[in-house]
Amino acid sequence: MSIHDELRQVEEDLARLRSEVAGLREQVGDLGPTDPMDRSALISMADQQEALADELEGRRESLLRRIDDNKRVDAQDL
Repeated sequence: MSIHDELRQVEEDLARLRSEVAGLREQVGDLGPTDPMDRSALISMADQQEALADELEGRRESLLRRIDDNKRVDAQDL
């Protein structure tokens, strides 16, 4: 898998996770007065998904740096 393919996959996964987090947070808001355990579980799931998204953002930044570094090396070879 090329760096560009991996970057594309990371960006797709990141978008999906962010959408899931937004959906979970919306569910928490829509619950109204309900079981605190249910609300807590949804918040916990959203927090876990956000942590995964943060890791993916770090991976995306790493891939972008690698692409940039490769471009600079290629430019020096010219």
